[in-house]
Amino acid sequence: MSQVFGFSGGDDFCTGGSVYANPKDASIFLSLGRSVDFYYPLPKRSRVSVSFDFDGDWFEQKQKTSIEALPDECLFEILRRLPAGQDRSACANVSKRWLMLLSSISNGEICSNTNEKELSDKEGDDLEFGDEGYLSRSLEGKKATDVRLAAIAVGTSHRGGLGKLSIRGSNSDRGVTNLGLKAVACGCPSLKAFSLWNVSTVSDEGLIEIAEGCQKLEKLNLCKCSGISDKALIEVAKKCPNLTELSIESCPQIGNEGLQAVGKFCANLRSVSIKDCTNVGDQGIAGLLTSASFALRKVKLESLAISDLSLAVIGHYGFSVTDLVLNCLPNVNEKGFWVMGNGRALQKLTSLKVGSCRGITDAAIEAIGKGCPNVRSFHLSKCAFVSDNGLVSLTKAAPSIESLQLEECHRFTQFGFYGILFTCGAKLKVLNLVSCYGMKDLNLALPAGSPCSLTSLSICDCPGFGNANLAVLGRLCPQLKHVELTGLAGITDAGLLPLLESSEAGLVKVNLSGCLNLTDKVVMSLANSHGWTLEVLNLDGCRNITDASLKAIAVNCPLLSDLDVSKCAITDAGVASLARGKQLNLEILSLSCCSLVSEKSLPALRKLGNSLSGLNIQHCSAISSRAVGMLVEHLWRCDILS
Repeated sequence: MSQVFGFSGGDDFCTGGSVYANPKDASIFLSLGRSVDFYYPLPKRSRVSVSFDFDGDWFEQKQKTSIEALPDECLFEILRRLPAGQDRSACANVSKRWLMLLSSISNGEICSNTNEKELSDKEGDDLEFGDEGYLSRSLEGKKATDVRLAAIAVGTSHRGGLGKLSIRGSNSDRGVTNLGLKAVACGCPSLKAFSLWNVSTVSDEGLIEIAEGCQKLEKLNLCKCSGISDKALIEVAKKCPNLTELSIESCPQIGNEGLQAVGKFCANLRSVSIKDCTNVGDQGIAGLLTSASFALRKVKLESLAISDLSLAVIGHYGFSVTDLVLNCLPNVNEKGFWVMGNGRALQKLTSLKVGSCRGITDAAIEAIGKGCPNVRSFHLSKCAFVSDNGLVSLTKAAPSIESLQLEECHRFTQFGFYGILFTCGAKLKVLNLVSCYGMKDLNLALPAGSPCSLTSLSICDCPGFGNANLAVLGRLCPQLKHVELTGLAGITDAGLLPLLESSEAGLVKVNLSGCLNLTDKVVMSLANSHGWTLEVLNLDGCRNITDASLKAIAVNCPLLSDLDVSKCAITDAGVASLARGKQLNLEILSLSCCSLVSEKSLPALRKLGNSLSGLNIQHCSAISSRAVGMLVEHLWRCDILS
């Protein structure tokens, strides 16, 4: 064989015998018969794209040399010398291996390039800018994987990295792990807000990587992260001194030590929310509040096994607290709330929400009112031991209250209701009652008093509230602008008309959904008296409302933008009346469950569609799916529910 490839053109090539010791070798290259003893090249050269080893009886194919043969260490050194921008992004698209290697290169390990800034200025940016002025990205469900996080880190690193990252849920097969968070830590050192929800595959190691690589972190939100413990939270507290907001929910391994570290090292902490963390106790809350007492503005404690001690600490060290939420604290008694109110530290408190706490009583709520004289918004829900006396005492002790909301407080009656209006009527602007079954519709002889300044009234699902109460409100509340009376089957036209007619300021938003006994007379009066101010009207479930109401609305309500007449006795004629309204500019219209509206209304709906952004025609049985399709095609700018 060596003779063939070593031939230099001598005359001794054809010797009359075979040049191959093994005829099988000759058949590989030459199409020669046995009797042929001379060389004749093939008419067309074979194309061979690989190298061969001809040593031995059979040649062997050699493995082609490739950059993929390089170990990770060598490839890492090559990739970190790439200029930022399109080159790095292009290399990240080569393979998953290259992407993960690029994502593991921190900014400090990238070799500087003088042209990087010029290149980055020329490139477009296809990511979403958040309202805060920096890049934000959210991954949910199946989209939440390590590969996507690595791609985000590489693709945004040359622009300073992400400022806001939210991960909700995780891919069951290829979910987010510590490796993905490490990529974010390397590529996004300017990360300021990080949320991790329902990701059990991430442990302390991943969050520690974030703490070490993203030391500008300001907001941290952890929810249902069973693998994260105090160890990681302590590192966050030490490495991220700029932390201002912390929210922890359903993280069973986070307890007192982590919260104490946050209070010790995060001097700028402004807001903290802790919910359903079984290992959090009084020591953690006390350590957090005593250390950050002059910076902490918002505190939310919910579903925790804390006792009266924690509330005592809040009352004595909450000097800067303005918003306080205490919900579902079964171990806190009346003494805890009483001590909190008498601690006299909550002088700056403006908003207080208390719910599902058996320790809140009349004596406790009075103490809170005295200890928080500047509170403006008070929300009380599911507190069975608070009565009229306690709420009236609260309004007397805290005359600055402007918004009061009571939910499922069944010992609260109409006597407390009017007592509050007479006590703080000069400043009270908003009053909401939800499912307070103690309210009764009684004709009371009330003393004459000055009208209150109430501008928003909401009575929802209080079955005892009726016409007599509405008549009194009409005399006491002439400044109403927002009225919500929902689920009140007992009120009729006779009770509501005085309230509507007494409003001097002009009603802007009216919600009468579920008031089954109201008729067109109310709507026509509303349109005539307040048509030039009315913007939102909800008549869902008012089964006695007919086309006459729509005709009055079309003529008298030029500012109306949101109209809901679901489950009303509306027909095609009523929809046509709306379409003929020259000054009407509806944006949202709901005709759900209006069985008398048919395909004859399509022309009118098309005309209304010039201004509509939302149309609800669900369960309109007289409108076929074909007609809905035609409507969707015509009103392509409108979001149609069918």
